[in-house]
Order: sequence, then C-alpha cells, then structure tokens
Amino acid sequence: MTTYTQSMTPSSVEMVPSVSPIGSVIWLHGLGADGHDFTSLVPQLNLPPHLPLRFIFPHAPLKPVTINNGYVMRAWFDIYSMQIDQRIDLAGIADSVKFVEQLIENEQSKGIASEKIIVAGFSQGAVIALTAGLQYSKKLAGVIALSGYLPNAAQVLSNKSQANQDLPVFLAHGSEDTVVPFMLGKITEAALKENGIPVDWHSYAMPHTVCHEEIRDITAWLIKQIT
Repeated sequence: MTTYTQSMTPSSVEMVPSVSPIGSVIWLHGLGADGHDFTSLVPQLNLPPHLPLRFIFPHAPLKPVTINNGYVMRAWFDIYSMQIDQRIDLAGIADSVKFVEQLIENEQSKGIASEKIIVAGFSQGAVIALTAGLQYSKKLAGVIALSGYLPNAAQVLSNKSQANQDLPVFLAHGSEDTVVPFMLGKITEAALKENGIPVDWHSYAMPHTVCHEEIRDITAWLIKQIT
C-alpha cells in the first residue's frame, strides 16, 4: 500500500504519495466543513501500489449562508432555503467552478495530464464537482459525486464540453438522507443518463454521510478509471 504525507497550503490540504503520482483527485468538502474533512479517507481507500494518486482537499471560501441565518461558514455557494433545488446561487456556483478549474490547471502544471484528473465532492462539493467536470474544456478521468445533486441540470448538460461528452461519473446517495433528499440524487442520475453520461449509480442505506461499502466501491471505480 502506498504511504501518504500530509501537507498544507493556505487554500488546501494535500495528501501526497511516497512515489510520483500518476493522477490527481481534487476532493471538495460539504457545507460548513473544510479541506481536512476527507483526508482520513485516503488510507481507507487502500489503493494498490500501482495507483499512487495525489489528493487535493481545498477549503471553500468563508461566506454568509442564508439558510443558517447568515452565519459565516465555509461554503461553495449560498443556500437560500430548504428547497435546495429551487432558488439557486448561480453566481456562487460559477465562482467555485472557476476555482476548481484553476486547481485542475495547477495539477497539469505539475505534470498530471487532464485525463488522469478526477474531481470529487460531497454534498455541496458534489454540486461543484459535477458542474465543473461536465463543463471543463479538456478531457478528465471522471467525477465522483457523493450525496449531492445537479442544480440547473438542463443548462449545465446543454453546455457540457465536447471533451467531456462521455465523462464517467460515480454517483452515490444515501436512501435515508434528510439533508439532500435521495430523490435529488435519482433525478440527477436520470438527467445524466438521458444526456449520454455513463453513470455508475450506487445507493446505500445511510443518512447524509459516507459508509465503508461506499468507500470500497469508490476504490474499485478509481482503479478502473485511472490505470
């Protein structure tokens, strides 16, 4: 098993393999968390020695969140009400997508080809991962979207880039999720499939979280997508 060293920058936490990485995973946290939230996932993935990946866990900006009475927290975009798929902060999403594009470009500057880069995210992070991945101008290895959804799906999918017309997507959701309703995950799956996106859909008997079975399935998918 590859060993990892944790390093930090002002904008992210990185898990760097002991040997030269052959690919990168940019992983976006959920509302109110930060880049440290998923660093413990890396050793749990138990990736094989032939698949050393660099993991980048960026911090979302600090901003007031309407649904939380304007309390300032790390958020990829604002949420206005419990009907999270209704009124949408398109400007905030666009800003975060640009930030992710910069992270992808940064990985390429380090010698990682775009087709060896995966954008992943949980909850709010999954929204940005899907939106950024589908619209990025160069071919990516895929997107991992956990317990999230795709707001403004019709427009995002109509604007998907030529390079990522068949972007592989690992889409997963908990059937007992009361934060991002399970139905939003299913609606997202249907929209992606209707637009020719190869979706690897998984559902788990869990709330708004990540489970061991899901981590195992992510590992198998990563091995398939980056060789």
